[in-house]
Amino acid sequence: MTSIYDDAGNNIACTVVEAGPCVVTQVKTEESDGYNAVQLGYGDAKAKNTSKALLGHFDKAKTGPKRYVVEFRDFNETLEEAVSLGDLVEADLFEEGDIINVVGTSKGKGFQGVVKRHGFAGVNDATHGQHNRQRAPGSIGAASYPAKVFKGMRMAGRTGGKRSKIKNISVLKVIPEQNLILLKGAIPGHKGGFVILEK
Repeated sequence: MTSIYDDAGNNIACTVVEAGPCVVTQVKTEESDGYNAVQLGYGDAKAKNTSKALLGHFDKAKTGPKRYVVEFRDFNETLEEAVSLGDLVEADLFEEGDIINVVGTSKGKGFQGVVKRHGFAGVNDATHGQHNRQRAPGSIGAASYPAKVFKGMRMAGRTGGKRSKIKNISVLKVIPEQNLILLKGAIPGHKGGFVILEK
């Protein structure tokens, strides 16, 4: 993350994302596949770590093996000029002022208690016989009925490390020479993590 200044002199926090170059590794159509989609590959992978089936798949697009492959439904329908197999999709696909969605894997925080995981306040009153109850979850159910803890009960457990989508993020700036775009605010994941940008 970094920050930039707008015309009014306000400091705006933003995230720098390297958006490409992505290679079109497959174009799906209604006739051949039953729906329209474009498959994009990003990031170089080693050939020795790639299956022969995928190597053949990438050879059709006349490109090397890719680390990430993601499919976008109705991709060509949103473009003025449709892309075809082997084409490059770069950061100039976006423009300043675009509103996009960002999908990523949130930072894993391991096993956490209810205060960190769900924002519980705990028992704030430390008097009246309270002992080590400040961060406790409180009651989790009744006694003989229902005689169980309902699924989905907000309790301690593993936090983060899940697919997360942040909607309606503004594109502040596009730097096409370096395939960089600046997104307003924070996005899911760690530094250097992989994200999907949905226009």
